[in-house]
Amino acid sequence: MKLDVIKLDGGKGGSIELADEIFGIEDIRGDILQRVVTWQLAKRRSGNHKVQVRNEVSRTSKKMYKQKGTGGARHGSRRAAQFVGGARAHGPVVRSHAFDLPKKLRALALRHALSSKAKAGSLIVIDNVVIADPKTAALRAQLMSLGVSNALFIAGAEVDKNFGLAARNIPNVDVLPNAGLNVYDVLRRKTLVLTKDAVAAIQARFQPEEAA
Repeated sequence: MKLDVIKLDGGKGGSIELADEIFGIEDIRGDILQRVVTWQLAKRRSGNHKVQVRNEVSRTSKKMYKQKGTGGARHGSRRAAQFVGGARAHGPVVRSHAFDLPKKLRALALRHALSSKAKAGSLIVIDNVVIADPKTAALRAQLMSLGVSNALFIAGAEVDKNFGLAARNIPNVDVLPNAGLNVYDVLRRKTLVLTKDAVAAIQARFQPEEAA
């Protein structure tokens, strides 16, 4: 598929050919996208939630009352979960929420995410994202003229320092290098903006898999 290339100032920058195997998938698999998004969010969880178990509760360990003769149930410690101020039974512990997902499935999900943006008309290819001064107001005005208000920019091998500084103060605008391209960030923003270098890197990234 062919897509027009624009410039940051709104001018025309020619056109570019996009690989149908990456940007032209018609049957978008929502189940695959959901699995990968869940995998990404699970990896992000810190897993440091924890409750106090019996040996960590700051209460006396003295036996509450004698074993027999009281007419009540037998208890050995006020730290037990059934007492006020005691431990919590079966509470969360520090652990990792991450789980494994096949590499080929993750790559497939990324192609489906890219194709979903192209299919919805929410994919823009821009010449480059390099600006002379890190002025947020000026960049916001340029983005408004392009009709971009909620977008993910994939800037190339490295993010231009001035562009990154100017864009970080604009709500709902994210800027990532090629290495940061991921399914979750692609789907969470309305528009995906790729530079020509980013398109070349994406197509090169999937080339060995297509050839195989």
